[in-house]
This record gives sequence, structure tokens and C-alpha cells, in this order.
Amino acid sequence: MRMRKAVASGLTALLATAALAGCGDAPESSASGGDGGEETPAALDFLPCIVSDAGGFDDKSFNQLSYEGVQQAADELGVEFKGVESNSENDYAPNLESLVAEGCDAIVTVGFALASATKESAAANPDIKYILIDDAADGGDDGETFDGKADQPNIKPLLYDTSQAAFLAGYAAADFTKTGVVGTYGGLPFPTVTIFMDGFKQGAEYYAKEKGKDVKVVGWDGKDGLFTGGFEANETATNTARQLLDQDVDVILPVGGPIYQGAITAIEDSGKDIAMVGVDADLFETDPSTQDYVMTSILKGMKVSTYEAVLAAHPEVPVEVEVTDLGQLKQLLDVGCERILLDNMTDHEMAEAVAVTAAHPTQATLEASGGLTLERARDVARTGVDFISVGALTHSVKVFDLGMDLSES
Repeated sequence: MRMRKAVASGLTALLATAALAGCGDAPESSASGGDGGEETPAALDFLPCIVSDAGGFDDKSFNQLSYEGVQQAADELGVEFKGVESNSENDYAPNLESLVAEGCDAIVTVGFALASATKESAAANPDIKYILIDDAADGGDDGETFDGKADQPNIKPLLYDTSQAAFLAGYAAADFTKTGVVGTYGGLPFPTVTIFMDGFKQGAEYYAKEKGKDVKVVGWDGKDGLFTGGFEANETATNTARQLLDQDVDVILPVGGPIYQGAITAIEDSGKDIAMVGVDADLFETDPSTQDYVMTSILKGMKVSTYEAVLAAHPEVPVEVEVTDLGQLKQLLDVGCERILLDNMTDHEMAEAVAVTAAHPTQATLEASGGLTLERARDVARTGVDFISVGALTHSVKVFDLGMDLSES
């Protein structure tokens, strides 16, 4: 068996991907053209979009990585994309509404804070795919009914087990500290923030236990801690960092996008030799101004996960797979192929193929092709196939111009 030329020849990578669309969860069938012609899916236009949280796309961290993932996917797909920034939580719902109005096919919402607005928008727009970063979109209407699935089927949550990497950072910080005090603070006490702080604390305490070193963690006790009240690089972020430095902290972990910039200011003002641990992005690379202070960064892989999620949201290219006997047909039905071309079969074989397909759970469409003429078309139609490709309809057709003039009535 072989795949029919349903997309431009020579695009091996595209064909390999498209084969998955023809076999398995394929899009709904549309009528195909004549023998050897291309088949066009119902909708190939695709507009991915993204809305930031209050940190903005230039935070050199959380939002920026997500934005770059959407940008990379759009570039690879050869499509445009739209992004809109939020200045506060009051912008979340209106920004989503604006992207819906723009005709977005997939919308990436960046952050736990956008969960409620995302679920509401997804419920109102079931045909749009939503990619929610850092929240499971679970909890039901009351926020307390959890079933392990997103509340809306058109939401794909992206979650990260950052506690493990944060544990290693805490272990390293405990080894590095000269004062015996390491500290952390966050933007808001969201689970996606405190997971970093938990891992950092546990890693530092594990090092202290194993190595017999006296190390204290301040800023987070496992339940309560220091938070700036938002994700902005402002005076509050700087003052919160200063509170830790005043406790003799010489390794600091700010968790919350651009709030690390407040830590840098506090470190510079202190004149002390203090190391900083970054989160989400590799701050040494994304923000070179931090290179004198960054000890390491806890990476989240948001760019690649967002990129892959946007690619997965793109409509698949349907491919019709060609068979020459009933054995091949049965193999394709068993793996879920929904578009099958019967090549050079007799009328009797085609009728058998129709019967086999009708009895199979896979509801495939069958197209007859190969050696068909207009004279045979009626007999072939009686076999029950869904489509007939007759070369005589397209071969040697003379070229002619067709025009239409429009005028106001």
C-alpha cells in the first residue's frame, strides 16, 4: 500500500506527519477531486494567539519564553500570530475577548492567574483551542471539585514539576553559602510559585542534613513566606529582597518573572557578595545584565512546550492511503484510517471492500480509482463506494478563461 499524493511531492517530513492525520483521529472527510488531484482540508488557515499576565512579554522570563514558543511555531507553520499584553488582572478577560474577535484558532494564556478567565472563554468558544500555562484548569464551578481533567475539553494545560530542579538549586545554594543563610521570595502565593520555594527549601535542608552544615532557609517555611503581591519589577520587589538580605542571606531565589530585577537592585545597593538563582529562563543568557550575580537558573522548558502545544493545535493535513487488495484495506481499517483509495480493483472487489468497511468500527470513506472510465462510472457507483475518480473528467481539458463582473443592483 502507499500514500496517495495528497500534498506536494518531495515534502517527506510533511507526509510523515500527515500520515498520522489519515490514520487515527482524522478530520472529517470532504469530497475529493479527480484521480491524481490534490485534496484540500476544510480549513488550513490557522491563527495562533497569546495573552500575557501582568509581567508582559519582555519580562526575560515566564511570558517571554511562552511568546517565543508561539513565535517559533508560527514561523515553522508559515502563519502569522497575534499577541496581547496584560497590564493587570482586569485585562485578562477583555484581552481574551479581543483575541476571540480577531478569529484566533488557538490561544495561549500565560499563567495561573489567567485560569479563571481562560475557563470562562473556553466554555463560551468551544471551537477555539486554549493552551493554559501553569494551571490544570480543573476544579469545577466551585473551584473545589477536582477530577484530574480540564473543566473544558478545549483547554490543554501545560504543567511543570519544577520542584525537582528547585531541589537541586537549593542543594547547590546550601553548598555555596558562606553566611549559612539562603532565602527566597515570590510574587504571589500561587502553587506554581510555591513549588519552586518548596523544592529550594527541601534541597537546602537535605544538603545541611547530609553534609552536617548549619544552613537556614528564610522567606518560606513551607506554608507562609514573603511575597511582593504581584509580578512586576517595582519598589516592592526591591524592598522584599532587602528584607532577606538584612537577614544575612547570601544566596537569594526570587520566584515570579521580572521580580528578580528588584533583587538585582537590592544586591547592588547592598555592596555585598550575593548570588542569585533565576527561574523559568536561563537568566545568564536572557538578561546579560545579571551575569555578575546569577549562580544558576531553574529552567522550566516553557518555550519548547508552548511551541509543541501550538503545533499540536494546528489542523492536521488529511491524507488518503491507497490499497490494491482487501488485505491491505483491513490493515488500514484496524489502525483507524478514515480515507482509503481503492486502486485498480474490479467491481466485485470494490463491493466486497464496501461490505468489509461497513462492518468495521472505523467509519472510513472509500474512493474508487484506477482504470475507470465514464462508461464504467454507473457500475462502480453501484458498488457503494463514496467517491469515484474518473480521469476522463480532468485529462486533456482545454484551458479557458472564466470571468465575472460585479455591479451594484
